[in-house]
This record gives sequence, C-alpha cells and structure tokens, in this order.
Amino acid sequence: MPTNSAVRLIRNDRLAKTVEYAYAAVADAPVRSIWVAGACPLDLDGNTVAVGDYAGQTHQVMRNLVTALEGAGASLTDVAKTTVYVASSNQADLVAAWEVYREYMGEHDVPSTLLGVAVLGYHDQLVEVEAVAVIPG
Repeated sequence: MPTNSAVRLIRNDRLAKTVEYAYAAVADAPVRSIWVAGACPLDLDGNTVAVGDYAGQTHQVMRNLVTALEGAGASLTDVAKTTVYVASSNQADLVAAWEVYREYMGEHDVPSTLLGVAVLGYHDQLVEVEAVAVIPG
C-alpha cells in the first residue's frame, strides 16, 4: 500500500485468516472522504456491456470505479470499504465477479461485502460495486 494512503487495513488473529479481505479499515483524521456511487457495467453511451457475463461485467465495473475515483483525486488504494452486488442466487456467479474484483484490488484487500441480489438497476446488469475512499486531507 502506498505510504501516502490515509487507509490502514486491520487484521485480527482471532478471526479466520482464510478470507480475502481485511476485517476493518482505519482512516485517521484529517482525511477527505469520497463516497462513490455504485459503479455499473456501462460504456460511454450508457449501454450495458458483456450481457450475461459476470466476469466481463465486473471488468467494466472496476474500470468505471477506477475512473470515478480518479475524478475525485483517488485510486483503488485509497478505498476503505466496498460492497459488491451480484444479481444471482448462484454462488458460482458471485465467485466469478469476486475473482475479477480481487484482480483489480490486488494486495489492497479492503473490508468488503459480497451480496447476491434479485435485480440491479440497469437492463441486463449483473454486477455493481460501490466504494468509500479516503485521501489525506
């Protein structure tokens, strides 16, 4: 993690070590907080990409998340918490999205919630990721 990040990830030896995320994140003041709307699998024209493809949509979602963060002066390493929504009740679909999400997050394994939901807002949308980031204030 870059030394200029305001986010410090917390591990805990009394909780399972097999999870792919930190259990908590701390941001000491002063910081600038950034709440990112759910990143969706939309192209510049507002069309849903990779229809029917959980991994393909997650790639677009993560690219859009990176772009949204950049617009606020942040990057993925400034993220303190995410929520990953997958429109499926099939655990394999959630895992497909999670694996792509983890590719982008790399070693910055922030606290995250992975949810299977019934439906998402855009036509043919299967994946959405929302994030909270902080940067040094």
